[in-house]
This record gives sequence, structure tokens and C-alpha cells, in this order.
Amino acid sequence: MNGVPAVIWLGKLLPLLLFLPGMLRDRLRSYIWLCFVCLLYFIALVERLFAIPGSALAIVGMLAVVSLFCAAMLYVRWRSRELNAGSAPPA
Repeated sequence: MNGVPAVIWLGKLLPLLLFLPGMLRDRLRSYIWLCFVCLLYFIALVERLFAIPGSALAIVGMLAVVSLFCAAMLYVRWRSRELNAGSAPPA
């Protein structure tokens, strides 16, 4: 992709993979931290879109980051409600 070696792509995407073990164990804190890291990717992609407005790679990356952020955020919200409802004392 644009002549960038695979090692560089791996270095850019590795921070996202660090959260995978916690996500597989259904730890909400991993999803929350994933959202914070997504915001850093979002900032970088916004800068890239302003620098190169027609970049298809930046547009696709932006859609992917926004989708990942929304999915993780909604999962945390729904799962935490589910866990809180299960642990609430009966009325």
C-alpha cells in the first residue's frame, strides 16, 4: 500500500492488537482503552485528510476507525448495563 513495507504497517496496527487478549476475555476495560487508542488514530487520520483531501486510504481508514470506536463504545455500554442488571439486588 503506497510502497510502505509490511513491517511499518504492523508497527502502526500493533497497538490495536494489544487489546485483543482482554477483549477475548470480555474485559470491558480493554474495550474502553481501545476507544481511547482509536481516538489517537482518528486524530492522525483527520490530519492526513486535511493534508491529502482525496486520499482513498485515509478515507477508508477514517471509516474503519470510526466504526471500531462506535462498536466498542456501544458494546461497553450494553454489556455494562447487562452486568449491572444481573448484579442488582431484587426489589
